[in-house]
Amino acid sequence: MREADRLAIAAGISGYALMEAAGQAVARVVIANWGRRPVLVLCGPGNNGGDGYVAATHLRNAGWSVVVAALGAPKSGTDAAVAATRWPGIVAPVDLSLLAERPLVIDALFGAGLARPPDGVARAIIDEINRLGLDCVGVDVPSGVDGDSGQVLGAAPRCRATVTFFRLKPGHLLLPGRALAGSVHLADIGIPAAVLERIQPRCWRNDPALWRDQLRRPRLEDHKYTRGHLLVIAGGAMTGAGRLVARAARRAGAGMVSLAAPAEALPIYAADQPGLITLALPKPSDLAALMQGRRMSACVVGPGSGVGEGTRDLALAALATGRSCLADADALTSFAGKVEVLAAAVRGPFLITPHEGEFNRLFPDLGAGLGKLARVRTAAARLGAVVLFKGADSVVAAPDGRAVVNDNAPPDLASAGTGDVLAGIAGTLLAQGMPAFEAAAAAVWLHGAAGSAVGRGLIAEDLPEELPNLLKKLES
Repeated sequence: MREADRLAIAAGISGYALMEAAGQAVARVVIANWGRRPVLVLCGPGNNGGDGYVAATHLRNAGWSVVVAALGAPKSGTDAAVAATRWPGIVAPVDLSLLAERPLVIDALFGAGLARPPDGVARAIIDEINRLGLDCVGVDVPSGVDGDSGQVLGAAPRCRATVTFFRLKPGHLLLPGRALAGSVHLADIGIPAAVLERIQPRCWRNDPALWRDQLRRPRLEDHKYTRGHLLVIAGGAMTGAGRLVARAARRAGAGMVSLAAPAEALPIYAADQPGLITLALPKPSDLAALMQGRRMSACVVGPGSGVGEGTRDLALAALATGRSCLADADALTSFAGKVEVLAAAVRGPFLITPHEGEFNRLFPDLGAGLGKLARVRTAAARLGAVVLFKGADSVVAAPDGRAVVNDNAPPDLASAGTGDVLAGIAGTLLAQGMPAFEAAAAAVWLHGAAGSAVGRGLIAEDLPEELPNLLKKLES
C-alpha cells in the first residue's frame, strides 16, 4: 500500500487529495452506521492522523459534535499538517477524561504505520476504550494491529468498524486483527488500479474468482475414472476420520473413492457407505502398483492412520508415485522432527493441511511471532509443497510465494471431524487434476461456505451434504 500511494502520487494525484478522500470515506461510514452523537477523534502525528483531521472536519460540517485530540503536531510541510490547519476547531491533548461524554471514538492514532507497541497516554486511552466498551472506528487498521500480520503490538482498540483504502491488508483478514477490526469498509480514494501491474501482489483474499474456472465440470462423455479416482489411506482404530474424508470426497464430485485400511476395520468402512470401495491396506512397496492398476489419480494419507513409522512409510510411498498427494493428521505428526525427509520425497503435486499443533510439530522454528502468513510461506518454500494452515483465518501458500487468506469460515466449524471433511474436498479436487494451490484455496472456501450454510449445531457429517448445491451455484 505504501508503494500504491507512491505510484499514485507519481502519476499526478496529490497526497493531500488521497488524504481528503480517505477522511471523507471515514466520515461517510460513521454517518451511515451511527445516529448523530458526540465524537472524539484521536489523531496521531502521521498520515493516519491526517485522515482523522479530515474526517473530523466533515463530521463537524455535517452537524456532529466533534472533539479532536492529538498525540502531537504533524511535521510541518506534510499532508497531515495541511489537514490539521484545515480543522476549524481546537485541538486538545490526548487525555482519558475526554472519553467520559464521547460514546463514539475515531481511532486515527497510528494505523498501519506503527512499528512498536503503543505506550504512555496512547496505550492508556486504547485500554480505556476497551474497558468502557465504546464504539470505535479504526482508520486503516486499529492502532496497534500490524497490517502485514494481524498481530497486536501491545494493545489495540476493539473496533466496531474499520475503514481502509484501495485494497485490504492481510491484517484485516488474519487473527487477531480481523476480530479487532470489526466490519471492514473498503473505500476507493482515487488510487488507479493500474498501479497493481507494477506492484504485482502475491497475496489475495480467497474468492471463487481466483480458481472457479479451474474447477472440473462434469461432461457428457465422462465416466468414473475421468472424474477422478481418489485413494484414502486410513486407520483401523479411529475409523470416523477416514469415513468423513471419503464421504466428503464423494460429495465433492469424485468419480470413485477407494479406501485402504487394516483388514479388520474394512467391514466398518464398507457398512458405512455402499458406494465406497474398500481395500486391504497395502504394503508401502505395493502402493505404486495398486494406484497404477486401479487408475487412482490422487491419494489422501493420514486420517486416523496412527502416528509412527508405518504411516510415514506409506506417505513416502504415495509421494514416490508422483501422483497428487495430500497429507493430513497422523501423516504429518509422523514426520515431526523429520520434515527434511518429507521435503526430499516430494515428486509431484503435494498438499499438506496442518492445524496449529501439527504445523508446530513439523516446523518448530516457525513460531507464532513471525505471523501466520510469513510462517506458511516459509514452510511452503522449505517443503516444496502447498501448505494449507487451517483455522478461522486459514492461509494457503505455494512454494513460489503465492498466498491466499480465507475469511469465510464460521466459528461453527470448530467441531471434531471438520478437518477430515476439508481433506476429502481437497483430495477430490487434486484427483480431478486441479493444481494444488488452487485446489487448496477452493477446498477451504467450499468448506467455509458449507459451514455457513449449516450454521449453529453443525457437526462434521453435515458438511458433505451441502457440497452439491454449492458446486452447482459455482458452475452456474
